[in-house]
Parts: sequence; structure tokens; C-alpha cells
Amino acid sequence: MPVTGTGDGPDGGAYTLGLGCAQLGNLHAPMSEETAHAIVHTALELGCRHLDTAPHYGVGLSEERLGRALAGVPRETYTLSTKVGRRLRSLAPGERAGSEESEGFVDTPPRARVWDFSRDGVHRTLEASLERLRTDHVDTVYLHDVENHLREVYETGFPALAELRAQGVVRHIGFGMNYSDVLARLTAELDVDSVLCAGRWTLLDRTAHDDLLPVCARRGTRVVVGGIYNSGLLADPRPGARYDYRPAPDTLVQRAQRLQEVCARHGVPLRAAALRFPSGHPSVASAVVGACSAEEVRDNVRLSAYDIPGAMWHDLVAEGLLDADLPLPTPGPAPGPDGADGKGPDAR
Repeated sequence: MPVTGTGDGPDGGAYTLGLGCAQLGNLHAPMSEETAHAIVHTALELGCRHLDTAPHYGVGLSEERLGRALAGVPRETYTLSTKVGRRLRSLAPGERAGSEESEGFVDTPPRARVWDFSRDGVHRTLEASLERLRTDHVDTVYLHDVENHLREVYETGFPALAELRAQGVVRHIGFGMNYSDVLARLTAELDVDSVLCAGRWTLLDRTAHDDLLPVCARRGTRVVVGGIYNSGLLADPRPGARYDYRPAPDTLVQRAQRLQEVCARHGVPLRAAALRFPSGHPSVASAVVGACSAEEVRDNVRLSAYDIPGAMWHDLVAEGLLDADLPLPTPGPAPGPDGADGKGPDAR
């Protein structure tokens, strides 16, 4: 995985960039098989060697495409994470999934999601994921979006995952969701190796700084951040952009535009700042970022190594766009995946 920052994770490793694979499940728009394979292969070629997926993404389509794209790639050259909690079932003859059940994914296989945190459900869900991924193991398994299912998590879901870890079926277990307060509670009370926190440790939303990150620092829990662009607003701050999967309110669009203006004064693209910002906290080990094309993967890798002056972060604080008590990234360029420094727009 390419180094994208200079903060050390809890295991002593540098902040790294991985590939989030929700888009491979036709998130918001159809994607061709050729494009999906090009995204995965480009990510691996550029050093993004951690791949994160879930049965939820396209009701299994993301995992299937990822498995096909990885055919022939030596298993030891990459790591995989997937999720449990939503078991998939085939639709009955004549049954159609309701539009409200698509959850943003289009043109998906004829399957439905079923919440299932039972021991059997967790085991069956992982077994089905391994089949779709065409592998005999994944490295990390997260319980997915459990905020409304905490009783089942404590009673059966997490014990089932802990059993799989004890048996050596998976190396790391944890939780992945958008709610940092729930992640903080679960991390404080359970033996969690890793958490995937989406959208709550970004330039626009630093909620995790107050609840989740202190707990992870105390317990030595590895943090992976997702949703760095907050569904798109930090990638392109324009009216109509998405924020947390919905159209962004005007106040947030304006705040994102102010962030962009300050970054531009220092010659830094907003996306580069968004990619680097999470690395400031020592518990954050990596980020997973999605892409709709191979070119987006290349651009994310290029921007992750951008030369960002420390003055830019301090100006964001002075403008009231970042709180003064936040940990800020180390200034300067981060080494790129090939060991070269990213010096600006033409650096590769």
C-alpha cells in the first residue's frame, strides 16, 4: 500500500491508501466489468494493496467482480476486508426487490439483504463472501452498520466473529459504520482489532475526534477511515453534490467551498487536503477510497502524495475551518507508492 502520510498507525506503520469497492457494486450508476477490473488492477499496480468490500455493496456484485478481477493475482500480494451482518438471499420466482431496498445500488443481481447477527448467519455470510471473492480467507471482517442492532451484536454477532478469530479463520475483527459514537462504545467494551469509520473523520466532519479516536488511542485499536470525500462534496464542492449519500445542504456546500479557497491559496487541490487530513491522528492507519474509473485511482494516488505546506493547515485553523485542538498532518510531500515524492500536479 502506498504511503500517503507521515503519521504512524498503532502498529508502527505509516498511513496508507487502499481501495474501497462500493462502486464495483454499481453504486449510483452501472459500471462495466471491464471498468471494474481496470480499477482493481490499477490500484494494485500503484501500490494500493488493501481492498475493502461488503455483501451489501450491490447485493454481492462488488465481491463477485472483485473476485473475478483478482483471479490469477497472488493472494499474498494484497489484503482483503469484508463485512457481515447483512446475509444475502436469492429472490423467489416472480419476487422483485423494492426500490427502497436498493440503497443506492442499481442493476444488481436478483438478491435481497437480510439482517442476521446469529452465529450461523455470521458464519454463512462469511462463507458466501469467500465464494464470491474466490479466496479461502479474508484478513479483516467487520460487523456492518450495527447501530440499530446492538443487542444482537453483544449476544451473538461479535461472539461469532471472535470465535472465527480464535480459530484462525480471520486475523482481525471489528466494526464498520458511519456512527463514531457507537464505534467508540463498542471499541471500549469489546476486544476489537480494527474499526472502519466512514465520514466522521474528515475535513467537514470531525466527530470522531471527540468520541472514537481517544478510545482507539487508549486501547491501541487500528482505525481505517472511509468516506473521506463525504460522498462527494469534498471532491467537488458544488450545489447538488452529495453529502452522506444525500444532496448536501447549502451551508455545507459553502463551507466546503471555503475550504477549497484556502487550499487553493497554497496551490493545493481540496481533494489532496481531504486525503491527507485523517493522517494527523496517530491511531489512523489507513484510508480506503473508492473510484469510478482507473483514472480516478491514478488521481487519488497522485493527490495522496501531494506536497502540502504546513501553513495551509494553520490557515484553515485561523479561518475557523478547523478547530485549534485537532492533530494536523505533518507538512510536506508524502512518499508516493514508487518511493518518489509528490511535488505537485505533474508528479506521478
